[in-house]
Amino acid sequence: MKKSKKSDNESYALLVTDMLNDFVNKGATLEVPAARAIIQPIRKEIDKARKAQIPIIYCCDAHKDNDPEFKLWPRHAVKGTAGADVIKQLKPHKEDYVISKTYYSCFYKTSLDKLLKKLDITHLILTGVVTNICILYTTAEAYMRGYKVTIPKNCVAALTKIEHRFALQQMQHVFHTEII
Repeated sequence: MKKSKKSDNESYALLVTDMLNDFVNKGATLEVPAARAIIQPIRKEIDKARKAQIPIIYCCDAHKDNDPEFKLWPRHAVKGTAGADVIKQLKPHKEDYVISKTYYSCFYKTSLDKLLKKLDITHLILTGVVTNICILYTTAEAYMRGYKVTIPKNCVAALTKIEHRFALQQMQHVFHTEII
């Protein structure tokens, strides 16, 4: 897939993180109620990315049945279950990339960095859930790996407004993330 460049030195990828049935649907195992409000803004970012030929990468929890994370959180997004599927409103297209993850960061023990290097990406646009967990830790790793990060604030959601605001402030001030 071609990638859009905003300048000679920057190339972008859009990440859609954990917009899965087990996080987004009403009554889901690990429901993030605010996630439903970010579906349409993420859809717009996806549409813009497609028009600009920016690669779209879905980073999705895909846990094993006995994942140690279930000691902290309810059982969720078990690989092969409907709960681990991307919500129907944001389903990936065949040209999109899907990366499975089992930890908070989209980078940790995944092929994301390898893919980004292969695509010659320098700048990430992050969307999805949860602002103060997966988005925050992905931003931290992206920063430490030399990527620039932009977060459309209407495209991320947390379990509480306080956690959401805190994470946005941390990402902006600690990791020089552009919050738009």
